[in-house]
Amino acid sequence: MKDTVLLCTVGGSHQPILRAIEAAEPRHVCFFCTGKDPDSGKPGSEAQVIGKGKVIKASYDDVRPTLPNIPAQAGLADDVFEPVVVRADDLDGAWRVMRDAMNRLAGRFPGARLVADYTGGTKTMTAALVCAALERSDVELQLVTGARANLVRVPDGTERAMPAGTARLRLAREMAPCLNAWRRFAYREAVEGLRGIRIGADHPDRSDFELALVLSRALARWDDFDHGGALALVEPYQAAVARRYPAMLPALRVLTHENGPKRQPALLFDLWLNAERCAAQDRYDDATARVYRLIEWTAQWQLQGRLGVETADFPPDRLPEGITQQPDRDGKIRLGLWAAWQVVKLNADMEGPAQVFITEQEGRLKDRLAVRNGSILAHGFEPVTKADWQRMQQWVEQHFLPLLDKLASEAGLRKRPEQLPQEFEASRG
Repeated sequence: MKDTVLLCTVGGSHQPILRAIEAAEPRHVCFFCTGKDPDSGKPGSEAQVIGKGKVIKASYDDVRPTLPNIPAQAGLADDVFEPVVVRADDLDGAWRVMRDAMNRLAGRFPGARLVADYTGGTKTMTAALVCAALERSDVELQLVTGARANLVRVPDGTERAMPAGTARLRLAREMAPCLNAWRRFAYREAVEGLRGIRIGADHPDRSDFELALVLSRALARWDDFDHGGALALVEPYQAAVARRYPAMLPALRVLTHENGPKRQPALLFDLWLNAERCAAQDRYDDATARVYRLIEWTAQWQLQGRLGVETADFPPDRLPEGITQQPDRDGKIRLGLWAAWQVVKLNADMEGPAQVFITEQEGRLKDRLAVRNGSILAHGFEPVTKADWQRMQQWVEQHFLPLLDKLASEAGLRKRPEQLPQEFEASRG
């Protein structure tokens, strides 16, 4: 059996501490206690550890102390215990002192079992000890409890040392910084952090942990436009996913339905949401490049659906009067974004929302495209600024997304897809 190092807070009844020492049979005891109060001059709980003579009352009702200090009552030799003084109401200071003591004792007694008992002491000392202990996976938390006949105290003689259940709390603390990455849509970062966490097969929150890891992986794939890969990851967990994120599976199924009429508008909205995620990470050039592709793709979708033509190989006889395009080296006419929208504007068979949009927004669209064309990721040398992106975003939201709403509704998609989640929904069990 491992040697035990006991760390306990001192204050109030001495009996729980004696029970903790009796149960642990420690090789070393670290007593966290308070010193003399600087305002009143009254002694702190340090007297219960190093005070001489009779320093402890046998019961609360006693008028004066009748018992020696705690080490004497426990039969501890002078070289197997130490008092460590903390300020009574200084949470930061107490936490720092206790953390440092744990680190020091772990180095002094390698391989020893570290047990932190938080039964005694002030509320601040208890909170500090729990916080410090939870930072180390090798520290066990313990309290001394017993029969509770009233709300004042546990009767002497009924106390027993019990381990405090911390498995769920420790896992939640480990997962928190990883899952905080979701708030920035940094799902791949969440994956890397969660992969480093080790938990047992019998952990009560294992299913939540596994779901968090699977969803982080799936959302990372989704963010890379790998909708099929994302769907393959979450389908085995569809019951749990449907409870927490009702829109996720239906959206992925639409996005991966090869011949479904709703797929094209869903993909376009998904591209816009991806652009917003880039902007949320201050990647304005990436966000703007996605908007350019969104506008181009919308024209391609409309021309293919209304005229049955592809902009990568546009029939010369379908070009409206006034649009001249020369064939490339392969003899094909390829329409870029601007030319494609000019066909939408000028072709009589394209009457509808898209034609109305380009007729009304042609000048503003040209201004927005100038920002993209001057960026590093296009033909220029300047990064897209936050202000540039905000103007682009405002124009898309006010003018382009309403167009997409109309076109999507015509295709049967009557509700915009939702943005990817920024919070992991843990089970409430």
